Amino acid sequence: MTPTRLLLISAALIGLSACATTAPMGPPPPPPGAGGPPSAGVFRPGDFSWSAVPGKGRIDGKMTFRSGVSRYTCAGAGVVLTPETLWTRRRMTILYNSPDRAALPAEQVRARTPSAPSGDYSAFVRRTTCDAADHFSFQGLANGAWFVITVAKPVGGEGPDMAIMRRVEIRQGKAVAIEL
Repeated sequence: MTPTRLLLISAALIGLSACATTAPMGPPPPPPGAGGPPSAGVFRPGDFSWSAVPGKGRIDGKMTFRSGVSRYTCAGAGVVLTPETLWTRRRMTILYNSPDRAALPAEQVRARTPSAPSGDYSAFVRRTTCDAADHFSFQGLANGAWFVITVAKPVGGEGPDMAIMRRVEIRQGKAVAIEL
């Protein structure tokens, strides 16, 4: 390489380095609602990440709900398990008037749905079906709090369909038996 050519390349490199910024280039900022601290008012998928980790916990449930003399069943009905976050806790409080436990006419819960915070948390929800003996089970659960939800129908058709919700905590990978 000739000295003139080497001098031209060096000058070009010095010129380019003068245009470079000194601030480090990091990853782009997260999109709105994707990061930050947990929030009751903003749906953040990251708040649910703990629930996607396989665990040894299990919930074994049985429908025992009664209203007066009417017995209720969940046979053949879907049972939903939702991880607790600040956001889902707020949602349960709006829908069920409680973040812990409720049995309300399903129509009342559906009527409150538009006022509850919305977000696509379906990827974190687990589903099963209540069997003919009113039993259901969820396995492989991470430690933490979960909301079990189903709609029960009165045996014999006397009374309204009831939306039943209960908060359940898994600790130390243990099985938890519950009655709804």
